[in-house]
Amino acid sequence: MDDAFRTEMAAGYRLDEPAVILGAPMRGDEVLTDVRVQIALSRINRHGLVAGATGTGKTKTLQILAGQLSALGVPVFAVDVKGDVSGIGAPGDATDPHVIERCTSIGWTFQPGGHPLELLSLSGKSGAHVRASVSSFGPLLLGKVLQLNDTQTSILSLVFRYCDDQHLPLLDLADLRTTLKFLGSDDGKPVLEDLGGISPASLGVILRAIVTIEEDGSDIFFGEPEFDVTDLLRTTLDGRGMVTLLEVADVMDRPRLYSTFVLWMLARLYETLPEVGDLPKPKLAFFFDEAHLLFQDASQALLDEVERTARLIRSKGVGVYFATQAPTDIPSPVLSQLGNRVQHALRAFTPDDADALKKTVRTFPMTTDYDVEQTIQSLGIGEALVTVLSPKGVPTPLAATRLIPPDSRMAPLTDQELAQLIAASQLNARYGTTIDKESAHEIITARLATAHQAVAQAAAAAAPAAPGATRVAAPTAQSAQNAALGGMTPAQYRAELQRQVRAQEQDRRAAERERKAEEREAKIAERARQRTINTTVRTVGRVATSRLGQSLIRGVFGTIFGGKT
Repeated sequence: MDDAFRTEMAAGYRLDEPAVILGAPMRGDEVLTDVRVQIALSRINRHGLVAGATGTGKTKTLQILAGQLSALGVPVFAVDVKGDVSGIGAPGDATDPHVIERCTSIGWTFQPGGHPLELLSLSGKSGAHVRASVSSFGPLLLGKVLQLNDTQTSILSLVFRYCDDQHLPLLDLADLRTTLKFLGSDDGKPVLEDLGGISPASLGVILRAIVTIEEDGSDIFFGEPEFDVTDLLRTTLDGRGMVTLLEVADVMDRPRLYSTFVLWMLARLYETLPEVGDLPKPKLAFFFDEAHLLFQDASQALLDEVERTARLIRSKGVGVYFATQAPTDIPSPVLSQLGNRVQHALRAFTPDDADALKKTVRTFPMTTDYDVEQTIQSLGIGEALVTVLSPKGVPTPLAATRLIPPDSRMAPLTDQELAQLIAASQLNARYGTTIDKESAHEIITARLATAHQAVAQAAAAAAPAAPGATRVAAPTAQSAQNAALGGMTPAQYRAELQRQVRAQEQDRRAAERERKAEEREAKIAERARQRTINTTVRTVGRVATSRLGQSLIRGVFGTIFGGKT
């Protein structure tokens, strides 16, 4: 092995602080068994990318990172797309021939160990059922789920604003559906005018999108109890970080929804956690497998939100790692925020693959140790090109690395093991039962029923009594108040009164607009009359100053006064 290469690798990856070890550098078929390629624990929150073709070992690289971070006391959240990361909860097999061969080739001592594991599920079938309220999801992310365009998303934002102003909690899709139906009805026309004249047809498009995702079962993701993102930050009594897996294998037919849900988690973490700057170890490491699903068909507003979160959440003590096939799957503004990179093998079978390969090569630091383009295509399973940020904030030398095996089981947990894990879960007990609170659906329904009842009573009271019929006495003040309340709470009744006041104010404004319109018409008529008078005066003046006009005037005056012509 070249001494200069050995010296460069040893100096570039030498650390005097806790670190996550990735493997040993290699050059050709030779491996430096006395040097370790590693990431400083204090630089985990600089985010990272794990990329490579299918079958090159990306998921196991995530398992290596997650397992060591847990052992170092860092909580981990990961999206398990294929269902094969759950093995992190059980010790690895020290007798596995592949594990023995790998450890021998890099001079690594294998110590099997499982890690504390918690399972989450968006469907509630394979872990603690996690949900988010429609209100906290927000119009931007919800618009992505509903596949709305920018205009429709802006209309949805106005609807959210209206619900906030009127204290109408949006907890599940039924709340939003009822609100949209109300706004599109005759009862909601005054509200639509206040919101800027939204077309009922636009509301109908959003309503149909909601019905569509309800029909495919996606309504189970919205509601209460809402998942508290601080539950991701737990550690065990012995100081190990909890590994929380979001199992999404059973909802792979709805990738847009679960990817947006993960974005919601990131946004909630950003809003919840305080600013901490640089810490000796991060508060949380966030791993997102199959990251191309996150950015597929994403609007520019959503991409801006992801970029903002990736750029600023670092100071909250959170590191975000994306795993995908090619770096080009990640938008450039987000990719520029990823300081730690593990690049597995790429294949160039098509012209598009060749273009992606060339673009990937240009993003690595300059090196004289490797032909990067050739090396990327010749890497084996469990091998990768690695460059990370050193504690000084500069990229480490590019190192072709043979990765260590994960200390946990490479195969997923059995169904029996998963069932036992879910049964003992504290989060499953907390989030397992759905809570149906009073929200927009119930409040709007009650208000409309009360209003319609009051109208019916007023019409009945105003109708003339039939001959010989006994006239029903008018209700007392107390009974009238009870009837008007219609079962509403005092707060709801006050809100209804406020609505009526707003309706009266709208009528007043309409009358004022009509009065001003009449004034404008009167002014226009007056200006037209004045223009006619002015035109007549100017015409007479021109006639009087002409020679013929003067002769006519003298003749007229002579006739009147009997003078000579």
